[in-house]
Amino acid sequence: MANMRISERSRVDPFIVMDVMEAARRAEAQGRHIVHMEVGQPGTPAPQAARVGLTRAMASDPLGYTVALGLPELRAGIADLYRRWYGVDLDPARVVVTAGSSAAFLLAFTALFDAGDRVGLGLPGYPSYRQILKALSLVAVGIETQAADRFQPVPHTLDPSLAGLIVASPSNPTGTMLNRASMRALIDACHANRTAFISDEIYHGIHYDGGAVSALEVSDDVYVINSFSKYFSMTGWRIGWMVVPEDHIRTIERLAQNMFICPPHASQIAALHALGADDELDGNLAVYARNRALMLDRLPRAGFDRIAPPDGAFYIYADVSHLTENSVNFASEILEKAGVAVTPGVDFDPGRGAGSLRFSYARATEDIEEGLARLRDFMAAR
Repeated sequence: MANMRISERSRVDPFIVMDVMEAARRAEAQGRHIVHMEVGQPGTPAPQAARVGLTRAMASDPLGYTVALGLPELRAGIADLYRRWYGVDLDPARVVVTAGSSAAFLLAFTALFDAGDRVGLGLPGYPSYRQILKALSLVAVGIETQAADRFQPVPHTLDPSLAGLIVASPSNPTGTMLNRASMRALIDACHANRTAFISDEIYHGIHYDGGAVSALEVSDDVYVINSFSKYFSMTGWRIGWMVVPEDHIRTIERLAQNMFICPPHASQIAALHALGADDELDGNLAVYARNRALMLDRLPRAGFDRIAPPDGAFYIYADVSHLTENSVNFASEILEKAGVAVTPGVDFDPGRGAGSLRFSYARATEDIEEGLARLRDFMAAR
């Protein structure tokens, strides 16, 4: 029997952190206790106000389709968030609610680029950028960033022929951020070369020694992508948003109508209520800050002492090239012998990532303390 054909563009690499999660799940199914430092997921649920608000809505509303760009009141609430967080006066019409930031990337890449276009992204960086670009018949151009530049792209490293550039601040996996001058320099360089600028801001709200800068503070001629997954602690609800230039709204609307019909109505209701849950969410941030301090103190003592400066998000990216030449095998060894799940750096940097690991500290402090103790004992016995 003949096999059905499969497209070349579908041959994307696996998202390795998901494979690590599956290996951890198998270990747990065998009765082991695993400390999860692999996945970038808060250990807290959606804010109580979000859950209560949705429960009330479910009792009185069939929750059918919404308009393609999202509930008008949610779009207005997100626009108000930019006023509160950044002092930016944003027209709610420019806000597009999406099924997580992943749908926003699909919409953005489809709206901005044609098949074969080359799109730049910093390495190390979020792996799904590369794979989504490939699945859309686009060419991901990795830019190897340096510790001296806080693992962020800088203007002189940009190929002027790029159709687009994706920047994340705070970054996954390093947690580093762009200051206002660096953000402006990148945007100005992109505008000079007619390179579309996409700012991934999904970790905004999670920062420690200074606020994150939104690209919208610098220019309206950018795409900004954000999500309720991280600061708002709503990963599985799959709800995010995108801010686009005014003259792109209708283009995005047509794509969204056809690709998604609308974002999940229930998740939109929950997100609307989450926007007012500042006290609870700032409590989560205090936990991340405690966890970060623990990681910065105890990881070096365990032997993981070559780390990027984590300004935001909830990750530590460590250079372990002096300990291993194969971060996938090293992560498997840590899972097997220490019962701690961590992510190999090849997810984020196909070349140099063989010598690095990412540690997430998004879980409860007790879990982080236990994981750090296990890592200390593992390294001492190695």
